[in-house]
Amino acid sequence: MNTWHIDAAHSEVGFTVKHLLISTVRGRFGTFEGTLSATDETFSDAKLSFSADTASITTNNAMRDAHLQSPDFFDGANNPKVLFVSKSFAKSGDNAYAVVGDFTMRGVTKEITINAILNGSVVDAYGKKVVSFDVSGTIKRTDFGVNWNAALEAGGVAVSEDVTLEATIELKQE
Repeated sequence: MNTWHIDAAHSEVGFTVKHLLISTVRGRFGTFEGTLSATDETFSDAKLSFSADTASITTNNAMRDAHLQSPDFFDGANNPKVLFVSKSFAKSGDNAYAVVGDFTMRGVTKEITINAILNGSVVDAYGKKVVSFDVSGTIKRTDFGVNWNAALEAGGVAVSEDVTLEATIELKQE
């Protein structure tokens, strides 16, 4: 079994969510880690394990970031991590995979499917094998107990239920 570790210096993990139903707010996690294990680079038997520190979230707005740490959203004091552990890693097209796994946020675990696109693999200047994936998926935040919202006078709500997960992950082989 070959094991790759996320190279956080060359990776980015974030999300987008609609605000007021018309604009997109982007956020990212500054601290995260994970491993990918597979017999070979077909990744047909790959296992992915990932965690992100909720305290490391940034949306480029200090007030919003503090609100995201509160019990209204991540409840970071009681739930310091967001987790994903894969159950399957199935080829779904050229360099494309459907990754099914357990996603945990706020202590609630649900099975989700994320899409992963293999960008390629190379050997770096230090002789280490490196692979890269673009990852995306969507969760419904209320499925994980993130229920805060504000009704708008003209109709609609402040924050959409759907949250798009987005990551570009570079992994180095052990």
